[in-house]
Amino acid sequence: MKPLAHRLLESEQDWCLAANRWGTRQLVRGYFRMVGRLGDGAFWYALIALIAWFDRARGLDAAAHMAIAGGIATLVYRRLKRWTRRPRPFVADGRIRAWVAPLDEFSFPSGHTLHAVSFALVAVAYYPWLSWLLLPFTLSVALSRVVLGMHYPSDVIAATAIGGSIASATLLFVPMTGVAA
Repeated sequence: MKPLAHRLLESEQDWCLAANRWGTRQLVRGYFRMVGRLGDGAFWYALIALIAWFDRARGLDAAAHMAIAGGIATLVYRRLKRWTRRPRPFVADGRIRAWVAPLDEFSFPSGHTLHAVSFALVAVAYYPWLSWLLLPFTLSVALSRVVLGMHYPSDVIAATAIGGSIASATLLFVPMTGVAA
């Protein structure tokens, strides 16, 4: 009988391979490539700018809060990637295809997911009505990482937890000024 850790790794590899096969469908691959590209930062930077522009003082507070969360997220995920040095799925398993070029060498954690969760949770704390847009987009970003062959499911799950923790910490320790009660 195989050790539990080996069975979990095999199971994760199977999940990764199954999700990656969805990328063989041109429509699916196109959608997740677009989402991944937007998740590189363009969507979040545009959202930050729009919030700051349209909601003036309160928007500037929200934008600054999102920038703080994003800065912390960048520091955390870069350190974790250098520390863990986990190979990307397409490097570790020749059956998994990279449907996009990676932004860096290592897999753990997913920086796209970590940032998406951090940004989305802070933005929704200020503007709950944005959840209809941000939650599906954030979920799509997370799914895109596995479908595109960039990350294992555990990379995305861990990044979700880390991003949620970063957003929660900033919401706890950074005052939310200008938010109506």
